[in-house]
Amino acid sequence: MAIIFSRKCELGIQAVLYLASVDGRAVIPSEEIASELKIPKEFISKILQELTASGIVSSKKGKMGGFSLAKKPNKIHILDIVLAIDGSDVFSKCVLGFPNCSDETPCPMHNTWSQLIDETFKMLNEETIDQFKNKVLRKIESLK
Repeated sequence: MAIIFSRKCELGIQAVLYLASVDGRAVIPSEEIASELKIPKEFISKILQELTASGIVSSKKGKMGGFSLAKKPNKIHILDIVLAIDGSDVFSKCVLGFPNCSDETPCPMHNTWSQLIDETFKMLNEETIDQFKNKVLRKIESLK
């Protein structure tokens, strides 16, 4: 999905999916998340801090610290993560980068892109983290 979302957002989605797949309420150290997802620890920690500020993830400091889900996986939509990291602009920006692209002054791809973005928004708002838990573990294993 790199065409729509930032790399940071993609990694945030992966991290939340990982937390849900291992046990959403367990506190997982950032080192473990970074290692399993092959992401630098400092980068994933910053992403998880953003998700903590948005109420998707919770953090615990100290020797036994780490991150866990702040909500049940069936209450977290992928859209929640996208909005927390990339914001809503991702759904309104012109795919060709033209300023003032709109329904009134469309770029050559506006109508087709708008339909794709609308469908993407709907899908991300319908799908919850809980629906992906089992698939995530298989994908993480394939990265090793």
